[in-house]
Amino acid sequence: MAMTYEQFEDAILKMTTIDLTAYKEKQMKRRIDTLINKHKIGGYDAFVKEIKTDQKLFEEFVNYLTINVSEFYRNTDQWELLDKTFIPEIIGKYGKNLKIWSAACSTGDEPYSLVMAFSRHIPINQIKIIATDLDKQVIAQAKTGIYSEKSIAGVPDDFKKKYFTKIGSSYKVSDEIKSHVEFKEHNLLKDPYPTGCHFIICRNVLIYFTDEAKEDIYKKFNASLVKDGILFIGSTEQIVNHKAFGYERRNSFYYQKV
Repeated sequence: MAMTYEQFEDAILKMTTIDLTAYKEKQMKRRIDTLINKHKIGGYDAFVKEIKTDQKLFEEFVNYLTINVSEFYRNTDQWELLDKTFIPEIIGKYGKNLKIWSAACSTGDEPYSLVMAFSRHIPINQIKIIATDLDKQVIAQAKTGIYSEKSIAGVPDDFKKKYFTKIGSSYKVSDEIKSHVEFKEHNLLKDPYPTGCHFIICRNVLIYFTDEAKEDIYKKFNASLVKDGILFIGSTEQIVNHKAFGYERRNSFYYQKV
């Protein structure tokens, strides 16, 4: 009897720790079927046997599943500033029980980066990141936690060694890091925002919105932050008239609620 797609999912989970059930089945099945047909392999059972012995095909398969639209520690100089200046400030003012929100988190690169960044300053078991995105599929990918070598290029070497496992030519972030991020669906344009946040990160997303929508979102971020809370935005963005929205500009990409 031919192997079913569900049996194939189980086999891949055992081989790679990649949970295909975290992806939309119709889309993922179509992608995998395309790859199998490309190599003229007769079904899931035969494909599993092939990738067990063919390292090149195994790596192609893992990379085929890896879809990245973001990067860990993107703009590393800004993450260094976070490490040296803003995290110590935030902890100094509010202690270690912090509410941190990664808005429009995409494939999880930024919230996982935040866990690592804050872990240099407070025990990792005290860190909890709320990570939200509109797209169910990227949240599923984020939960799986498989990334290309390019995506993790900016991660400090000690964290790469400690928190990533090589799978083919891709990398899987550790369950320890993943356990400190809670993913949720959220629409920045219409859903209620979290309150009492000490730190919000939302980078390289609002460039796609109209000026009116951006202003509305920046106002809502401000309402979400506690007094002196910090908003970290992207390198392609700036808050025009930031004072009108209740911010002090601390740096090109960091704004503080006043």
